[in-house]
Amino acid sequence: MKRNLITTILLCLSVMSNARTFDFNNTNLGNNPRVSMLVSQLTLDEKIHLLSSDLGVERLGIPHCGQDEGLHGLTLGGPGRWGLHNTLPDGTKTYRSFPTTCFPQEYGMGETWDPELISLIGDQEATEARWYAQSPLSRVSHALVLRAPNADLARDPRWGRTEESFGEDPFLTATMTCAMVRGIQGPDKTYWKAASLMKHFLANSNENSRDSSSSNFSERLFREYYSFPFYKGITEGGSRAFMASYNAWNGTPMCINPVLDSITRREWGNDGIICTDGGALGLLISGHHAYKTLAEGAAAIVKATTGEFLDRYDEAVREALRDSILTEADIDRAITYNLNVALKLGLLDGKDSHDPYRTIGADTNAVKPWLTDSARRLARRAMDESIVLLKNSPKQHLLPLDLSRVKNILLICDGKEDYADSIHQDWYGGTMPYTVTIADAFNELADSNNGLKINRMKVSNMALTAQQEQLVSQADIVVCIAGNEPIGGIDAWKKVTRPDYGREAVDRDSLNLPDEQWIRQVWQHNPNTILVLLSSFPYSINFSQANLPAIIHATHGCQEEGHGIVDVLTGKYNPSGRLTQTWPKSIDDLPPMMDYDITHGRTYMYNTKPVLYPFGYGLSYSEFKYGKMKTEVNADGDIIVTVPVKNISNRDGVEVVKVYATFPESKVKHPIKKLVAFTRCPVKAKQSAIAKLTVRRSDLEYWDEVNHKWTFEPGVRLTF
Repeated sequence: MKRNLITTILLCLSVMSNARTFDFNNTNLGNNPRVSMLVSQLTLDEKIHLLSSDLGVERLGIPHCGQDEGLHGLTLGGPGRWGLHNTLPDGTKTYRSFPTTCFPQEYGMGETWDPELISLIGDQEATEARWYAQSPLSRVSHALVLRAPNADLARDPRWGRTEESFGEDPFLTATMTCAMVRGIQGPDKTYWKAASLMKHFLANSNENSRDSSSSNFSERLFREYYSFPFYKGITEGGSRAFMASYNAWNGTPMCINPVLDSITRREWGNDGIICTDGGALGLLISGHHAYKTLAEGAAAIVKATTGEFLDRYDEAVREALRDSILTEADIDRAITYNLNVALKLGLLDGKDSHDPYRTIGADTNAVKPWLTDSARRLARRAMDESIVLLKNSPKQHLLPLDLSRVKNILLICDGKEDYADSIHQDWYGGTMPYTVTIADAFNELADSNNGLKINRMKVSNMALTAQQEQLVSQADIVVCIAGNEPIGGIDAWKKVTRPDYGREAVDRDSLNLPDEQWIRQVWQHNPNTILVLLSSFPYSINFSQANLPAIIHATHGCQEEGHGIVDVLTGKYNPSGRLTQTWPKSIDDLPPMMDYDITHGRTYMYNTKPVLYPFGYGLSYSEFKYGKMKTEVNADGDIIVTVPVKNISNRDGVEVVKVYATFPESKVKHPIKKLVAFTRCPVKAKQSAIAKLTVRRSDLEYWDEVNHKWTFEPGVRLTF
């Protein structure tokens, strides 16, 4: 009885503390005074705690708030086990995951070329994050800082984390980054639905030796290429958070690099979170050999205004304070940035908050956000739009499938990686509330089309048996489903089972698709063979491109994967996806992996070698013809481009209109061409539409390294 009374008293005291009003709760005061008031009331222990990824201070009624992954859906589970880990009284560790809406990998999201869609995806993630943080039915997660989007550029297809990038182009990636940030943070001018923490600043596109390597390149490439999506994400998207990468730039590790303060804070205005990547503190000592002790490393990180550690850091920070190589004032400055984000999330408002998002999840009778019809439709739309039609031979014209003639479809997969019966997730994938596999979607198709038969086959050891050859020859259409396993074929760190596989911590050693061995045999026995390439990055599928009549590309990870694939194959959705990266003919055509100077022939902007598929490539079931471009310069110096786009086919479609700039009269070296505007233009069959695009003057400027400023040169030419 006494124990129960003590417990009750403690609970009451806790509630009273949380219900108290503090001076920093006053929303009528300015943001800076409120945060300053809070910092002045913190104990040293609380300040050190705020160097973690948790923004909460229980004593002052500030709720716990951490981080979660969100590259293509909020991650509260999945292969990376981002759910909850609990230790039972007997010491047993348990794990729980929770469902969230899962979209195509970010690489596939980029291939939609649809910023509006990307914003809707960000909004869905933020809504689910709020629900899990606030619903009385949940209380399983307190994460309102989402590690998304990844603003890294996919400069090389060997990069193991290519799947996490929107693509190789800085303008496209910046546009999609801003769209994702706006979707996550929401339209309210005072509060954010969630906070967007971009990854990984910067030039983090090699996995092998990433913990100790240096990405070396000029200040001009820093401004125009590698930092550009982050720059736009902060200055135009409104993000106030990013993660520093493991690597160094020109010899200085990023988590302590002076540009964090001098450029991203003072120039661009990031007054929010900068965090390390996991383990980065230790790597300053063991990988980069920048310091001899953890205390020295921790002090350098905090002084660089990196205010959150994804590490065990507590003792190192306390030792740095004891040794007087770090001051409490240094900590105050770093955590002030973190608390600016807490303020935008409404965490400093107390019980009388005006945060418009605070009621998400309050209605316990409402449908959970990942189970709504709108969430299902959004996932399917994302999957549909992400698919790229790489080939559709006009001679055989297999796609879209004519179901009045096609009665026998054979699905074939590699038996080890059965892509027909399962949806494969990457390290940052979530826990899907439901799945529609390719086999599921084909079975649905058969159920709604009398007489249509779907057969299945699994290939072992990359070769067909005599019986399988006979089944192949008897099919009207053969659909070969091949690609990569996103986890690398084995759930172990730094290990993959095939040289063409890549993942976090492992770069690819090959761009060849081993499945082409058995695909060749299939084609030899049935010319009506379609390749569905499910891959997180480019493949040099030279045989397939030369011989197969039809190829589509899609990425992994979406709960509506099967519907999307079948929607495109049957013409229910007219493909509009476009590649966001150059697909080379051979790995031998690429510069050395660690050559970060893209002017040496890397990406579509500087490559001069023949390629398999160029940046921006993608086919449609419609055929479009462009009229004459018209341009007009407005008062701001921006160029308004209009062009008629005619659909000369019998099928409604969407054309992705892209405007590139060339610089024939420039006195300095420029890219061969660079993307400066794009839009999705829907056009009805046999009709025309006017595509209108704005090319901003600022996007035609280059970085003048002599005068350290953006500079415009006349003589720019625009092309499609």
